[in-house]
Amino acid sequence: MGAGLGSSALIPVGAEPTLLRAIIFDFDGVIVDSEYLILKLTQQMAAQEGWTVTEDEYFRDYLALDDRGMIEHLYQSHDRPLDAERRDALLAWKFHAYQEIIRNGLPPMPGAVEFVKEAAARFPLAIASGSLRVEIEHLLGRLGLRELFSVLATADDCERSKPDPGVYLLALKRLRQLPPLENPPLAAAECLAIEDAPLGVVAAQKAGMKCLALAHSRPPEELRHAEWVFHEFDEVDLGKIQAEFR
Repeated sequence: MGAGLGSSALIPVGAEPTLLRAIIFDFDGVIVDSEYLILKLTQQMAAQEGWTVTEDEYFRDYLALDDRGMIEHLYQSHDRPLDAERRDALLAWKFHAYQEIIRNGLPPMPGAVEFVKEAAARFPLAIASGSLRVEIEHLLGRLGLRELFSVLATADDCERSKPDPGVYLLALKRLRQLPPLENPPLAAAECLAIEDAPLGVVAAQKAGMKCLALAHSRPPEELRHAEWVFHEFDEVDLGKIQAEFR
C-alpha cells in the first residue's frame, strides 16, 4: 500500500537520495471533476453503435484511455474490426459534445486548485493527459491555473494511451527544456506523477517515475501499486512527500 495509507521504504545505507524536482499531473479526475461526465459521453457514443458500457466497465477498462483508445477498445471488446472512418466520426461527435458541455468550465476536484498553487510555488509543473490540448487549456484557464503549468503533454501528441508511458516520457522531455531542469538534465526518477487511475499509475511507473495516487475515481486498494495513496488532496503533505522522496 502506498505511503499515504501505509509506510514508505527506507533509503539503503550509502545510497544517494533522489531529489524531487518536478511534478506531473494527470488531468481528468485529478484536477477537474470530469470522469462521470466522460463516462456518460462514452455510454452515449457506444449507444450509437448499439453497444453498452456499464459504469463498472468504464472505470475498469476505459479510465486511463484517450478518446481514440476508448473507441478502439469498444470495437475490440465487441469483436468488431476497426472501422477507421466510423471511429473518426465518433471522435468528432464526442469532441463537439464535450466542447459544448465544458463551455463554462468544470468544477475542480476538492483541494486541487489550492494544491496546484502550492506545488507551483515549489516545483515546475506539467500535465500528462489523454485529453486534448484545447480541452485542457480551456478548463485550466477557467480555473485560473493555466499559467502554472510550464508543459502540457496531451492526446494530440501521442498515438498510444496510458498505460503506455509515452505521454509521461514526452512531458519529461519537455520539462528538460526548461532552464531550471536542463542542467543537470531532469531524470524520470526526480518526477512525481499524480494519478487517479490504476493504469495511469502503471504508465507513470513504466516511465521511471514515482506516483502519488488519489482515490477520486477508484478505491484505494486498486491503487496500492502507487508509492503514495491518499483519498484526496487535503490529506497530502507535499513537504513530507518531498522529504520521503527517494
